[in-house]
Parts: sequence; C-alpha cells; structure tokens
Amino acid sequence: MQPAAVEVRNISKAFGASQVLHDVSLSIPVGVSRGLVGRNGAGKSTLVSILTGLLAPNSGKLLFDDVEAPAQRTSREWRNKVACVYQRSTLVPTMSVAENLFANAYPGNPSWVNWSRLRAAARGICEEWELGVNVDTRASDLRVEQRQLVEIARALAKGARFIIFDEPTAALESKEVARLFDRIRRLKREGVTLLYISHHLQEIYDICDSVTVLRDGRVIVAGAEVADLPKDKIVEAMVGEQIARSTRRPPVLSASSAPALSVKHLSLASMFHDISFDISPGEQVGLAGLGGSGKEQIAEAIAGLLTARSGDILVGGVTLKPGHVPTAQLTGVSYVPRDRRRRGILPQLSVAENLTVSIQRTFGNFGWIAPRRLEASARQLFSALSIVASSMRQPVVELSGGNQQKVVIGRALASSPQVLVLVYPTQGVDVAAKEAIFDIVATAQARGAAALIVSDELDELRNCQRVLVVFKGSIVKAFGADWSERDLIAAIEGVDA
Repeated sequence: MQPAAVEVRNISKAFGASQVLHDVSLSIPVGVSRGLVGRNGAGKSTLVSILTGLLAPNSGKLLFDDVEAPAQRTSREWRNKVACVYQRSTLVPTMSVAENLFANAYPGNPSWVNWSRLRAAARGICEEWELGVNVDTRASDLRVEQRQLVEIARALAKGARFIIFDEPTAALESKEVARLFDRIRRLKREGVTLLYISHHLQEIYDICDSVTVLRDGRVIVAGAEVADLPKDKIVEAMVGEQIARSTRRPPVLSASSAPALSVKHLSLASMFHDISFDISPGEQVGLAGLGGSGKEQIAEAIAGLLTARSGDILVGGVTLKPGHVPTAQLTGVSYVPRDRRRRGILPQLSVAENLTVSIQRTFGNFGWIAPRRLEASARQLFSALSIVASSMRQPVVELSGGNQQKVVIGRALASSPQVLVLVYPTQGVDVAAKEAIFDIVATAQARGAAALIVSDELDELRNCQRVLVVFKGSIVKAFGADWSERDLIAAIEGVDA
C-alpha cells in the first residue's frame, strides 16, 4: 500500500450544541487526487478548516506523512504541510505577484528584504509553472485563473505537498477550467497529493482517483474508486435517496400574450450592442456567453444596476427608468447576482430577515412590522429551499456559501415578481438544492413569472425554452428547447459566430 500523505482519524467537531463532524476518518495516499463531495452543510468546510489548521477538532487526530499535525498557531509549520486554493482568492490585492509568492517568507534577514533576490526567485517560479505573468504585476490586476495559479505556485514554493482545491472552477470559463485541470494532472504526476472539493460531479470523474462522501457530518463513502462508482450512487450517498431530476419545460404561452419582459435595442459602449428580445409570462430563457461577452451586464441593466446608453426595457408593458433599481423592483423585477457574498446577503441580519427584506413593507404600516407575518413568510421560504441553519434567527453570515445562495434566491422569489433575473443561480449549490431551485423557479413560472437565466453552465440552462447566445456584446444565436450541447458550446465559444 502507498503511504498516506494525510490521514484523519476519528475526528469530531462541535460548535456549542451543534455537532458538525461525527467520528470522521479518511486517508489519502501520496500522489492521489481525492474528491470530497457532500451537500451544503455536510461538514466539508469544517473539515477543510481542520485540515489547514484554522480549527482544532474536539477529538481525534490529524497526521501528515504519519506525523501528527503541528500545534495550533504555528502557521509556518502548517504552510509547509498543506495549502488550500479557495474559490475566493487569498492573495493580497495591493501586493505584487512576487510579494504574494513569498508572503511571510521573504528572502533576506528579518530586518530587510532582498528585493532583487525576491524578484529573481519569483521569476524562476513563474517560468517553472508557466504562469505567464510579470512578477511586478499587482494581484488585483490578474485574471481569476492567474490568481489561482499564483496561489498554487505559492503553496509549492513553501514546500506543501498536499493541496486542497475548494470549488476552484466556480469563477472560471471552460477554457480556463481545462488549463487548470492540466496543471492538476501535472501536480499528480509530480507526486503532489490533492483533495478536490466540487459540486460538479463530472469534475470529480475528470480528475480524481477516488472520492469521499460526507452527509450530515458523517463519512458515507470512505474513499471509493471513482471508476467503480456511478454518479447516481454518489448522489444517493450525498442525499440519502435518489434525486428525481426534473426535465419539465413549462409550455410557452401563445405569441399573442403581451411580453413580461421586452428589451429593445439596448446598447452600452464597450459592453453590449443593440440587444433585443422578449420573454413571455411563464417562459424561461437562457442568456449564455463567455466571461466578458456582456451577458452579465445586460442582466444588470435590466435590474437597474447599469444605465444603458440607448434602448428601452419594458416590464409588463411599463418602461423602466434607466439605471434605477427601486423602479425595477417596484415594477416587478427580482435580481439574483452572481457574487452573493458581496452583493446578495445582508450579513448583519438573520436568515428570516434576509429572506423577507424585499417584502417587509407588506407586514405592517408606518415602519411597523408584524413579527408573526414576517416569520410565517420566512418559514415558508426556509422550508421550500431546504436551507440548513440552526434556526431562522441565525445570522446569515454563519451559513455555508450554498445556503447563503439559497437565502438570496428565496428573497428574490418572496415578492412574486413578474420577471426573475438569475445570474448563475445554482453556482456552489449541491445537487439536491439545485433541483429544489429548479422546481421553485418552475413554480414561479407556473404563476406567470418570466425567468432569465444568465449562465454558461449547461445544467442551469436545461429547463429553458430558448437560449440566446451573447458573443462580444451581441446576440449571435438563438436556440429552441431542443438545443444540443455541442451546438450551444460551439456558439458560446464563438466557433460559428
């Protein structure tokens, strides 16, 4: 048997009365890529925090190369053992690539930094890993893909031979994902051990040798070979039952129906040009395209976050005031941004308050709110979205990322909008929650709401009656409900544009 690069022995962790991990054990051999999957709230984030030294377990042991993990607060020793590439960059944005690569470990003595040595060493790392960046470039000026590669290179430069990837592809385009996977395969060939966390099961099959499944803080699958484990078995292990995947596409209303949303000749310099489309009540339309194509800016213009240079946006026949969020909301537009943490949640408020903040004016008069009415509405959304929290009074910032996303989507649905604008609505959400969100959107459609799904993830577009492809700021292709993955990807990539 191969020696274990990392071994977790009977680890448990509780926060107060909430038991998050129950007697968790796993072992990853040297040079193996292990997938870690589970629903939001399954305990993945807590386990990663223990593996990286941010949290101490209540019981159990953690070993690296058969040696017990360093003591807490010995950050340099932990950096030599393990590194984590998170969905959100941990680089210091105002520092250069060279400074980030050697943060807290600059060449020279403690009183001064040898900057020439620093830059020379950084250039050597960049050349070795083909980063293609200038070492003097500030981290804030790097693309998402480049920031991730710098983080990987930084981990290896500090001696870490065990790297955790936590949802690393969430903000990457398809070409960038392919390049990242090439790098991961190279790391495996060089004997680096990997723990790869993703809600996209296909990624687990693409780059992982084995998989561990967590459910409710317990190990359900301990490290099965992915080649021997069908996807439906992984899903069953994650949720405890088979997930019924909806293929329902609600019927489009007749062409004589007045559009719920009309976009007419919308333009904004350097972002999008002459955008026109209609969405009928009860219809779901996808807006697909690469990053920088303009699709997200079109969504922001509809929501009132951007002011178009020319053109009109009509909701239920009413022309919206350009660049005015309150008008869009009062006219019936609900918007779910891609970056929920920065633009979606109100971290100082509870789950219940976040779910109902858009409709609190309906719970009373003159600023007075009826608590029972607020709680009843929140509870209905809380249950429908299967939000995992200790209670509805728990601060939303304490929830996992996936559950925070569900709260934002629930708030968008709370006002029974005419138009739902959803940007990557299931990003970072587990398979069961995805189906719940799809079903809730379908329910809103059945009530007559129009839905605009802004995404290039095919799974998020599968319930759309139409998909419009945006390429370099223009709609270049329109597909009906019978679109094929091959043709849609080709259009998104601009192959036939």
